Amino acid sequence: MTTTGPKRAVILAAGFGSRLRPLTDLRPKPLVEVNGTPILYNALRNLESVGVEEVTIVVGYRKDAIQYACGSRFGALNIKYVESAAFDHTGSAYSLWLARDALLSADCFLLEGDVFFEENALRYLMIGEATDVAAVAPFGELMEGSAVVLSDTGFISGFRIKQTAANLIADGPTLFKTMNLLRFSAPTLKEKIVPALDDIVGSGATRAYTEELLAYLVERRGLRLAAARCDNLRWYEIDSIEDLRIAERIFADRTPSA
Repeated sequence: MTTTGPKRAVILAAGFGSRLRPLTDLRPKPLVEVNGTPILYNALRNLESVGVEEVTIVVGYRKDAIQYACGSRFGALNIKYVESAAFDHTGSAYSLWLARDALLSADCFLLEGDVFFEENALRYLMIGEATDVAAVAPFGELMEGSAVVLSDTGFISGFRIKQTAANLIADGPTLFKTMNLLRFSAPTLKEKIVPALDDIVGSGATRAYTEELLAYLVERRGLRLAAARCDNLRWYEIDSIEDLRIAERIFADRTPSA
């Protein structure tokens, strides 16, 4: 069992955040605040708390605002930036491909820049034998997005893309929401993740999402991705104004890492 994690992380923070307008008219989604704390600040503080030393942020929309807000150092973190000039017509897998040099350097956390979460979600990724792990939580009625099915041994056995509450049928498999918080080992990044990203971008499928990449690797290329169940933790993926309100209620008593 290990309780130590990667020293590096990649955060995908290039997108428009169009469903959060007008809040994102003048600022990027990762700088939208939950009870006074920007989503991105919360992520960076949590990464620092679990021992990460270097973070690469993929920026695009309103990139200058993120670079100004975070600088080259954030607390004890060394911050690097990768710019996506095509953020308005590409998916998250393309952003991840742009950060491939960081992915090839060492074990790595991977985060989407629109998830507000408590520090223990990262710690759950660090407990156990598995070094390729995704944080998941029960798929609730208010949620939408990518879901996974788990095997009896706690590994992700399949993905269900674009799910809603309507997919929660009584006789179907139990669905878990992907929290878009992951950790990968250096060998997996070098041998599976980056080559698959090269294939995706090389084929012209630049609108693909990271979840589609992972689904392909798990279901067709033998990636063993363990699930870290975060059933009892507070978190929320913020895509819309309503999501933001829900996140503010979840974290109303205290802001994590504040």
